[in-house]
Amino acid sequence: MDKAKQYVAMIGGALGALLLFFQSLGYQVEWFNENTINSFINFLTAIVPLGFALYGVYKNQYLLTKKAINQEDTLKKQGLK
Repeated sequence: MDKAKQYVAMIGGALGALLLFFQSLGYQVEWFNENTINSFINFLTAIVPLGFALYGVYKNQYLLTKKAINQEDTLKKQGLK
């Protein structure tokens, strides 16, 4: 989770640097400003934990499929579980 937060911060820093670069050239994009960058970073900060939670649900549901049950039975028969 900490690694994901570092990536989000890195993306935010890159976008901020890009904004400053464009401003130094005198090029201004109306929709690309500090508020939109902050909104995007907040969105990423919220979506990353949601992604981890959805992945956890997927992995737990996988254990209920027929393929997973057969695999578990095979492992038990071989003494590996």
